[in-house]
Amino acid sequence: MNPSLIPADRDAATDALFKALSDGTRRALLEALVRDGEQNVQALTEGAGVSQPMVSRHMAKLKRAGLVTARRSGRETWYAARVKGLGPVIQWMAVHGALWSQRFTALEGLEG
Repeated sequence: MNPSLIPADRDAATDALFKALSDGTRRALLEALVRDGEQNVQALTEGAGVSQPMVSRHMAKLKRAGLVTARRSGRETWYAARVKGLGPVIQWMAVHGALWSQRFTALEGLEG
């Protein structure tokens, strides 16, 4: 890859965030936490349609990406959404949304 094409603001944490969100099961787990609040692995597994070990792996990736927090209570792990973790995605979308909006406006000007 041409190094000049890699944005200066790209970092490993942002890459991990986008990778975590690239999986539909992880997005569904995160949505469940946002919608229903803190849940343990058992509750998340019941609604996920995948095994408990797979839910645990997905939650570990979401945690590493900064999208969820985890706390232990006895033998259970409870997860909660960390909405601030979406900050880099929201920022990226704002910058690139504005860029695309400008491009579409320029294209509309060419049609007239």
